[in-house]
Amino acid sequence: MQKKVENMKYGDEKVEVKELNYRGVKAMPFVIGNETFEKLGTLGTSMNLLVYLTTVFNMKSITATNLINVFTGTCNFGTLAGAFLSDTYFGRYRVLGAASISSFLGMLVLTLTAAVSTLHPPHCVDAPCVDPTPWQMAFLLTGFGFLIVGASGIRPCNLAFGADQFNPNTESGKRGIASFFNWYYFTFTFAMMVSLTIIVYVQADINWAIGLGIPAFLMFLSCFVFFVGTRIYVKVLPYGSPLTSIVQVLVATIRKRKVVVPEEPLASLFNHVSLKSVNLKLPYSKQLMFLNKAAIITPNDKINPDGTSGNRWRLCSMQQIEEVKCVIKTIPIWLSCIIYSVSINQMQTYTVFQALQSDRRLKPSSFEVPAASYSVFQMLALTIWIPIYDQILVPCLRKITGKRQGITLLQRIGVGNFIAIFTMLVAALIETKRRDIAHSEPTLGVEIGKGAISSMSGYWLILQLVVAGLSEGFAVIGFIEFFYRQFPENMKSFAGSFFFCGLAMSSYLSSFLISVVHRTTREGRSRNWLAQDLNEAKLDDYYYLIMGLEVLNFMYYLLVARWYKYKDIEEDQANVALEDMSTQKHIA
Repeated sequence: MQKKVENMKYGDEKVEVKELNYRGVKAMPFVIGNETFEKLGTLGTSMNLLVYLTTVFNMKSITATNLINVFTGTCNFGTLAGAFLSDTYFGRYRVLGAASISSFLGMLVLTLTAAVSTLHPPHCVDAPCVDPTPWQMAFLLTGFGFLIVGASGIRPCNLAFGADQFNPNTESGKRGIASFFNWYYFTFTFAMMVSLTIIVYVQADINWAIGLGIPAFLMFLSCFVFFVGTRIYVKVLPYGSPLTSIVQVLVATIRKRKVVVPEEPLASLFNHVSLKSVNLKLPYSKQLMFLNKAAIITPNDKINPDGTSGNRWRLCSMQQIEEVKCVIKTIPIWLSCIIYSVSINQMQTYTVFQALQSDRRLKPSSFEVPAASYSVFQMLALTIWIPIYDQILVPCLRKITGKRQGITLLQRIGVGNFIAIFTMLVAALIETKRRDIAHSEPTLGVEIGKGAISSMSGYWLILQLVVAGLSEGFAVIGFIEFFYRQFPENMKSFAGSFFFCGLAMSSYLSSFLISVVHRTTREGRSRNWLAQDLNEAKLDDYYYLIMGLEVLNFMYYLLVARWYKYKDIEEDQANVALEDMSTQKHIA
């Protein structure tokens, strides 16, 4: 909620400001409720889609894995569009509302593919295995399309929208924001636990129609709770596309590519800073100096009476250029994020296939753990490690390094990249053990559409998932915080989408690697590394290949991390900007 105050004057600039009526604590149940039901409805289902496609839609493991990688990648890549539409045109409230409805429709369509027999191929037990018809695939992909639209809007906006409900300039508002983030991550953990245990069990062991219908109903509740709180939400107005600013700097630089940078650049560069900007003032940097040409004042450039550029496509301020530098400098680190995430993708796909052909019984009972539920151990390792790292390791490191965070963000990411190498090594060794046992000892039956079930206990898979969780505790959290802190203030939504775009590119890369390896090894003399039956495949060699890729990525990361210089903010501007940031960012 917001109400008009008055016109305020900043120098020669006269702007109309909206005073916001923050309802943080009252709005939190609706925001958290929406988030809880949304995660309950989508997390477990997305983790179990691989099993659904191979068992209900009779897809080959290669086809299903590639489809999931493309689906996951598109969901993550779509966050860029969601952030753009939110910050430029519609605001976070409208984007979140539309995305929630789209996610519900996607879950509803997915439920129908399981509930209506004509919308999926016959089960392989009842009839010979047949592929889905084009119409069945079209209906399935329609559901995926709705889910992609939903994820594209929800992921970049939900955290920021929740934080919007609190006044960041008051002590109660700051405590409220901290409380919201704590509840957000608790909600995420709770939803993941329930989804990967109860909902996955219902889907895999009881009935797919019921197992998908429950998340669809939960997604409906997510929409309902979200819209019930409409009247008390703070709805931040869109403040224009930050992407336009980036393009303006690049275009102006190209236009002035032949202009010579003067020996004393600061004296002749356009350095106007708008008081309407939410960004803190950045000092002059010597990296990427070719971009400084966009700020050189030439006879063809015009400057307005209020000091602003007459044409920002020809003349950009140094502040604007430094903001663009912040984004461009993160790209080499972002490329490392893409390669790193390939190892995590394998834990979410081929670990499920390993589990399907392992002994998943909980002894002494005969209860079988659903294959997709093993992923919960990766999340548990991450959840347990975070407080240990923050409360025990960081204070110890702080005494050694003298740094407030114990180690820098880039050092934290580097540790995660290093552990990713061991993640693939452990996974390869465990797969070798699983396959050898399947060949040397009596098997426990046959998994439909796969092969013989090894008598190796599925508990062994926990080890590789725990190592992957520790790697995420360093690298993934480090990447998220790195992008958030290094991007300008008006690009925080894009900072989140930037990370998700890295995950998207990683999913596409994983799909490409799988296709190349499958085609190459199938046509060679040796066994197909990624055969449908893992007992006849060489999945461990594929894991070693990914490990080699992670080694190269770690070496590349060391080089780019050494080159990178952190964003630095002028201290004399920081305090003033922080005091006015809340008011200025809601300028009409």
